[in-house]
Amino acid sequence: MTRVTHFLHTGCKFLAVEEFVSRQTDGRARRSERTRAAIVDAHARLLRNGELRPSAKQIAQEAGVSVRTLWGSFGDMENLFAETVAYWFASDDALVEPIDADQPLDDRITQFCAGRERRLLNIAPAARAALLLEPVSPTLRASRAGHINRVRNELERVFADELEESDHRDALLDALTVAASWNAWSLLHDDHERDAAACRAAMELTLRALLT
Repeated sequence: MTRVTHFLHTGCKFLAVEEFVSRQTDGRARRSERTRAAIVDAHARLLRNGELRPSAKQIAQEAGVSVRTLWGSFGDMENLFAETVAYWFASDDALVEPIDADQPLDDRITQFCAGRERRLLNIAPAARAALLLEPVSPTLRASRAGHINRVRNELERVFADELEESDHRDALLDALTVAASWNAWSLLHDDHERDAAACRAAMELTLRALLT
């Protein structure tokens, strides 16, 4: 018995049914990823514009999709938060400028604090919004812990020699983490209305006092 292979005519090409279905599936997957990316971008854009707790309807409108599409893409807000957190981590990574740990301490402090200023200004919209929902969002609590770990890891790398020479290494690392944290920055920038340069200067002064 002879097996017959089915073909579909699409434009000027003939495609086997299996290949046609595969291409359709790949196309749907790409469209789905584009839709998800558009929704995440819209969410981040609203946060950057000062909308600290945007609704699903606002996010969908900003993305140019329906609320039904938003829920179909993410299921619930917690899943959307997870994707948006990944967006902010990626944007933070893009701003990292490696610091040579063999440089003099004063140069390392200057470069470290300049980098923190740049990255804290970038993350500020997400951090302000997260404060409102962290009590009820495991994803946002994990995000905060992730950012703190990033700061600690960078401090340990850039100031490894000074930490190892300290008789109170863990306490010194804790103090440095506090000085370089979003919380300290927000206290000065948001609560006391200091500009970014003043916040960076306070951070530099604190790190020099702790490390020297």
